[in-house]
Amino acid sequence: MKLAASKFEFEQRFWIIGFIFWIGFGFYRFDDTNVAQALLHWIAPSMNPDGDRGMLLLRLLFAGGAMLVFLAALLRTWATAYLRTEVVHDAAQHSEALLADGPYRYVRNPLYLANLPMAVGVGMLASRLGFVFMVLAMLAFMYRLIFREEAGLIQTQGQSYRAYLKAVPRLWPSRVPRVPSAGRQPKWGAAFAAEAFIWLFGVAVLSFAITLNFKRTCILFAASLGIYFIAVYIVKKRAAAALTKSPQPR
Repeated sequence: MKLAASKFEFEQRFWIIGFIFWIGFGFYRFDDTNVAQALLHWIAPSMNPDGDRGMLLLRLLFAGGAMLVFLAALLRTWATAYLRTEVVHDAAQHSEALLADGPYRYVRNPLYLANLPMAVGVGMLASRLGFVFMVLAMLAFMYRLIFREEAGLIQTQGQSYRAYLKAVPRLWPSRVPRVPSAGRQPKWGAAFAAEAFIWLFGVAVLSFAITLNFKRTCILFAASLGIYFIAVYIVKKRAAAALTKSPQPR
């Protein structure tokens, strides 16, 4: 498909998503009005934004953004527990098997879906233009990644994946499971470790809602990225060690 992401885009998706956030915050150079402040003015135009009620409502808007990031972290953790960390955070595309368990019974792309509320939640710290850019750019990039994965799975899984396409929504979750469980057991420990950085993103946004200290929030964002690289390295190393110890077929 022409709209599908390239091999380079897929392999570098982590950095491209980070670049989307970086550009989004860079829009403060052209628009110095925070999107939450703009929402506050839209909701209550006569309210003094520097007064007690105005500051309380502003903090609640930022806290709402943090809740969206926590929702994204929860969905990503659920999906990673079933798909496995070594697959989710591998640069290469995996189309050798079809997973239809856990959240994949309700929506075909729970990981990409989770990135949208994350963009909205983190985007609450950006300017008006930055917020719009983050959300739209994330949505467009997620669809490009989805189109690439769908093309690969159709090639490798054929009719079974076509049936899955018809049964399970692409990005808007069903209220009930659309396919029966395959009995795959989740690995919650590895999933929480690998997605800890998204949970810390939520902590960072919540910290800003409480303190309105952007410097402290940036430190938390930086720490979360460091934890991500360490956690993924450890989980992948353990998975590789377990694979070498498992009996090899003769």
